[in-house]
Amino acid sequence: MRRTPSIIEVVLTGTVILLLIALIIMVVADVFWPLTGICIVVILVMILLMVRYAVDPDRLLARQSERTLHLAAQTLPHMRKGLNEESAQEVCKLLLPATLATSVAITNREYIMGFAGTEKDSHPIGSPIRTAATKKAIEEGKMQVVKSAAEIGFARDYPSMKAVIVVPLKTHEETVGVLKFYYRSPRTIDATQQAMVEGLGGLLEMQLQLAELEYQRELATQMSLKALQAQINPHFLFNTINTIAALIRTNPAQARILLREFAVFYRRTLESSMDNITLEQELVQTLRYLGFEVARFGNERIRLEIDVDENLEHMFVPAFIIQPLVENAIAHGMRDDQPLHISISARIEDNEVIIQVCDDGVGISEDAKAHMLDENREHTGVAIKNVAERLEGFFGRGAGLAVQSQIGTGTCIILTLGPVQEPAEQDKNRDSREGLR
Repeated sequence: MRRTPSIIEVVLTGTVILLLIALIIMVVADVFWPLTGICIVVILVMILLMVRYAVDPDRLLARQSERTLHLAAQTLPHMRKGLNEESAQEVCKLLLPATLATSVAITNREYIMGFAGTEKDSHPIGSPIRTAATKKAIEEGKMQVVKSAAEIGFARDYPSMKAVIVVPLKTHEETVGVLKFYYRSPRTIDATQQAMVEGLGGLLEMQLQLAELEYQRELATQMSLKALQAQINPHFLFNTINTIAALIRTNPAQARILLREFAVFYRRTLESSMDNITLEQELVQTLRYLGFEVARFGNERIRLEIDVDENLEHMFVPAFIIQPLVENAIAHGMRDDQPLHISISARIEDNEVIIQVCDDGVGISEDAKAHMLDENREHTGVAIKNVAERLEGFFGRGAGLAVQSQIGTGTCIILTLGPVQEPAEQDKNRDSREGLR
């Protein structure tokens, strides 16, 4: 891309030309004063040296890199919290002096999260996105350079906002917001400004991804503790041990099998609580858990059906997304006088992976269902909210959890894992996550 001369370069170049013209006129008009001529030549040489020093590409790049690294150090403490109104506002204040922009703004996909500079009162935090340029950047996921107020799309005229650079901010290849720099004049937007703004956008994007990775680490740690607390609790532990103790007298062979599976179950719990595993491994761990409950209640009390598309068995999923749902079905859905039928299915619908865990138990009231995603809800094993958050964190926007239930009929929990990925793409994403880890 051809670099547009800066204002300083234009002024210095113009001065050199004027001095040269003056020198030529003096020579032609035969009014040449030696001392004056020498002074003009010296000034020309000094100006030329200053121009060369000021516009040296390596020096410009070094200065720009230094400013970018300095900004990275300043913005990192704020962006570690993720993209929220507080962090967005602080980052806007830091970025504004680093460019020639009159205003800097950060939005999510819907509203302004941070704004610094002129016209701040006209763009309060929380106000919806209004400009066509911003909407286009979000929709297309590409940087927009707009050099006319009409193209920006404001409903009214803002003298200090006649041009804008809009940089999309992405995580998981999806645009989650934009970084915007407004300028008083389109002439201010040269190649240097565009490169700097694009670099700052890439910097914030990287910091967002690091913040999300940190959040996932914290979430995985919390989930690990919750998983252990949910599974290693007095009721489940003592019930299983009592079941094994009773079988030692009546069925020693089955008791040995259960004891061995019990050890494997907890070893897998410790190993897998912070890792991503295949869907097949998650189902095997679920079957181990179910084996303990069947041994406790009897084969006639719990029935299980599994229908999983074989093409999905090797896809990677977060650990503990199915077993907690089966645990909740048994703990809260079982009737006193009828067997509980549980079905687990995994299939592809409209190019999306859908997993369902359904039962024909007592069902859930509307009030209880409304609070199932509460973070501190008790007695539901690994919190349903935790499963939903980890699905979205692993698969991105669009993934999540839904609950369908009716009193007396049963409950069905539906997990949406997002678009189907080829095995090679799954491996690539897994390697990328492991590399970041």
